[in-house]
Amino acid sequence: MNKYYTHKISELSSKMIGEEITVSGWIENIRDHGGVLFLDLRDTTETLQTVSNDDELFKGLAKESVITLSGTLRKRSEDTYNPRLKTGEIELLVNKLEILSPSLHELPFEIMTSKNVNEETRLKYRYLDMRNQKVKEIFLLRSNVLHFLRNKMVDLGFTEVQTPILTASSPEGARDFVVPSRKFKGKFYALPQAPQIYKELLMVGGFDKYFQIAPCFRDEDTRHDRTLEFYQLDMEMNFATEEEVLQIGEKIFYEVFSKFTKKVVSKPPFAKISYQEAMEKYGTDKPDLRNPLIIEDATETLKNTTFNPFKKATIKVIVVDGIGKKSNSWFNEVVDYASKIGMPGIGYLTLLEDGSLKGPIDKFLSDEERKELIQKFSMKTNSVMFFIADRNIKMARKLAGMIRIELGRKLNLMDENELKLCIVNDFPMFEYDRQTKKYEFAHNPFSLPHNFDDYDLKDLENILAYQYDFVCNGYEMASGAIRNHNLEALRKGFEIVGYQKDEIENRFKSIFTAFKYGCPPHGGMAMGIDRILMLIKDEKNLREVQAFPTNAQGEDQMMGSPSYLSKEQLDELGLRIGKDDTNE
Repeated sequence: MNKYYTHKISELSSKMIGEEITVSGWIENIRDHGGVLFLDLRDTTETLQTVSNDDELFKGLAKESVITLSGTLRKRSEDTYNPRLKTGEIELLVNKLEILSPSLHELPFEIMTSKNVNEETRLKYRYLDMRNQKVKEIFLLRSNVLHFLRNKMVDLGFTEVQTPILTASSPEGARDFVVPSRKFKGKFYALPQAPQIYKELLMVGGFDKYFQIAPCFRDEDTRHDRTLEFYQLDMEMNFATEEEVLQIGEKIFYEVFSKFTKKVVSKPPFAKISYQEAMEKYGTDKPDLRNPLIIEDATETLKNTTFNPFKKATIKVIVVDGIGKKSNSWFNEVVDYASKIGMPGIGYLTLLEDGSLKGPIDKFLSDEERKELIQKFSMKTNSVMFFIADRNIKMARKLAGMIRIELGRKLNLMDENELKLCIVNDFPMFEYDRQTKKYEFAHNPFSLPHNFDDYDLKDLENILAYQYDFVCNGYEMASGAIRNHNLEALRKGFEIVGYQKDEIENRFKSIFTAFKYGCPPHGGMAMGIDRILMLIKDEKNLREVQAFPTNAQGEDQMMGSPSYLSKEQLDELGLRIGKDDTNE
């Protein structure tokens, strides 16, 4: 038996009063109450108050030192019960102490309040941060969620297969992390952005249903909901329709959220919204449906406007009922936000009790325009109509979407006790990049386009794909597609975005070779594990649910990465770097 862990603290109860026990853990706190010393001991399960009448026994001990205590378990007096602890009615009268590992440095922060500390410091000393029970609970939950998901996938008939971490660079929409080869100098491996090609090859290999909890790596700038590496529940199904894949996704999302939260979760079938509808009504392909505000189009209504900012522009409006009597400062905050996101300003009109409109742009409207705005967009007394305009239709939608989110936030329209899921589908296959002046894939290049045998090269932006996302509370939670198993259609798609025939065959040799041996129709999706946990725990930052994440700049100050390589290492890899990129 391990002599240091005779008992876990969570195992102790009032039924054991009078027993001699031994417990081990970290010193959370020491208190001197005039000759009676109290020491709070914390292990991985709970905290226990211990007490000693010997002034020397606890002398010189530092907080967070690792110790073993032995003594008699006894009942605490009722007036000293601690209802916050499972062990709040008992304490240990200590007669023996052994120091296993002293804490030799001043703590960079108090463990129990570490979540209030600067993130940089927390991540640098993440092993200390994890001693905070609230932080530790996240990773205990993560373990339980992963266990649940694995069991669920097996129950649904999926086979778990691990795919390689070292692979070939592939243009899948993000920037690759690359790894130089020592043996093949001048050549590089890449870390997978996702197991995209491998899971398609598994379908060619005759697997019916595949899944894995897959690590993914993308060399992109980090933000609150995106990090350099993350995990996803990756799955693929042979001979599957879009509806069959979506039903699997609905089942998993509903069951995992229902099991691990007390929030109100959308019941399947989830609302389905086309990409076009999402952009028109919500200004984003990740709509938060808890927010009831809808974006509408007033371009036709104001086509003859004399107001210069609206001329030749796409005009979007958002009507909010019952806020006409908000203070000027409230509306000024909306104007300030509009300026912050790059708008020259934001116009708004209030419908007064006498049926007239009040606002800075009212004087530019004709009586006919006023009447149509009120009727077409169902304004009521004290309704306010906000105007968002831009000559670029995509920018008008985007800005309107951001204003919608901000209005929802300011008005507390989103129920924090609700997880509202939807599916966005029918994404465009291609989009035109004004900077490069060429077409790019709008989403996954391996998605099956609608009517793939009949591309209309003159109308590329209206070609839709069997591509779908699961969205919850404004976050993309999963992305997937029915894959394009037709080689000629695949090749045509890559040619449209600028690849030459020989280049396509070379860059995607594995797929273009494998598919020639017979490829079944297939489709799948990938769910973001970290984002699922983020929503379950009400965290606003993805880094909170990852054990050892980098900081917001992509640095790991705890491990010291990224780091320089020695000259010997560089020589062995056949690499040479410029003077400005060394640590000399």
